[in-house]
Amino acid sequence: MTAVLLACLSAVLFGATSVLIRIALRRGADPLLGALSSVLVSLAVGVVALAVSGERIPVVDTLPFLFAGLLAPGISQVFFFRAIRDAGAARVSVVVGMAPLVSVAIAIVLLGEPVEAALLVGALLIVGGGVALAGERVRPEGFKVAGLLLAVVTTVLFASRDNLVRWLAEGTSTPPVVAVAATVLGGSIGLGSYVLATRTGDVGRPLARAAWAFLPASACLGLSYVALFEAYYRGRVTVVSPLVATESLWGVLLAALLLRDTELVGRRLVAGAALVVAGGVLIGAFR
Repeated sequence: MTAVLLACLSAVLFGATSVLIRIALRRGADPLLGALSSVLVSLAVGVVALAVSGERIPVVDTLPFLFAGLLAPGISQVFFFRAIRDAGAARVSVVVGMAPLVSVAIAIVLLGEPVEAALLVGALLIVGGGVALAGERVRPEGFKVAGLLLAVVTTVLFASRDNLVRWLAEGTSTPPVVAVAATVLGGSIGLGSYVLATRTGDVGRPLARAAWAFLPASACLGLSYVALFEAYYRGRVTVVSPLVATESLWGVLLAALLLRDTELVGRRLVAGAALVVAGGVLIGAFR
């Protein structure tokens, strides 16, 4: 029961993250510094959770999670924030919801997982959701197709991270809260290095402004990671993964509620989100 609640909480928080990022970007916040600030705030959330838990840190087993963090929430955040800026929170949420399809494709090709009928049906549902999204006739002002392409890159990075974390979680002595902190630390190091290498001049003040603008989104992201890792450690993947897959639907529903005038959430978009979620649930349940 605890794993179910944690998985649902993670899905809602991640859906809210996309919408809150969009709200901050509409106010002129810098997407790159926003990406960095979100990871740093998530790291603070992870460190606080680690301190409260009192768990010890098995250094050797924990180090691989640093490398997982380089993928997500590391460099993936750059693509994620820019995707939301160009395509909107609702549509990016639908694309990111296709991660189960990418994840299972990676697992079949690289990890030798078997191909089953349920996985194929789930894949077809997700593809149907993508077709519904691509066939939209009405899109928000300022929408760029490039945003959806950035969302696809984000999805591949998310799926790669998920496979790596699941593989690392098998037989590891690293507690989930330690794994979260290590993963976000890896992301912070990677993204921080990228910002320092590409930005000139004073970064401190703009970063502080971005951190304040994206604070609600960053807090949701950090808590979502904590809930996600705790859920995967406490419950079976076949239970947790389908529930986490509902994050796309939450993103669309929250965008329709909070960004009604700018996101233009129509029936085709909702139908696409529903198909993607149904496919993700099916893949997660039978994988």
